[in-house]
Amino acid sequence: MNSKGSVAAVLVGAIVVYAVGYVIFDTIFASFYAANAGSATGVSREPQILWAVLLGSLAYAALITYAMNRGGGSVSLASGAQTGAIVGFLLWATVDLVFYGSTNINGLTVAMVDPFLEFVRGGISGAVIALVLGKMSGSSSSA
Repeated sequence: MNSKGSVAAVLVGAIVVYAVGYVIFDTIFASFYAANAGSATGVSREPQILWAVLLGSLAYAALITYAMNRGGGSVSLASGAQTGAIVGFLLWATVDLVFYGSTNINGLTVAMVDPFLEFVRGGISGAVIALVLGKMSGSSSSA
C-alpha cells in the first residue's frame, strides 16, 4: 500500500470515526451513558476540546489503517469492516475495563456495552478506510 493512500485513508477514516461516534454516543445513546455513569462527577467537558477529540479520531483511524496494511494483500469492504470492528472492540474493551477497575468514571454496564458500540463504529470506519485504500491503490474494494 502506498503512503499517499494510507494518509488519505487515515484522514477520511478520522472524519468517519468522529461522525459515527457523534451519532452513536452523543445522540442515540447519550441518555444510556448519562444513566450509567460512575460516581465521579464533573468529569465531562462542556464544550469539548474539539482539537483533542479530532486528534483522538485521527489516532483511531490510523490504528485501523495500520492493522489493515499489516495484513498484506488487497483489502475489501468486508475485510475492512472486520478489521475495524475487531480493532474498535479490543481497543475500547481495554480502555473501558481498565477505567472501570481504576476510576469511578463509568459503571460496569458501560464497560460491558461500550465495546460493542465501538465494534459498530470501528466496523463502519474500517469499511470506509478499506474503500479509500482500494480507490487509492487502483484496485476494486467490493464486498
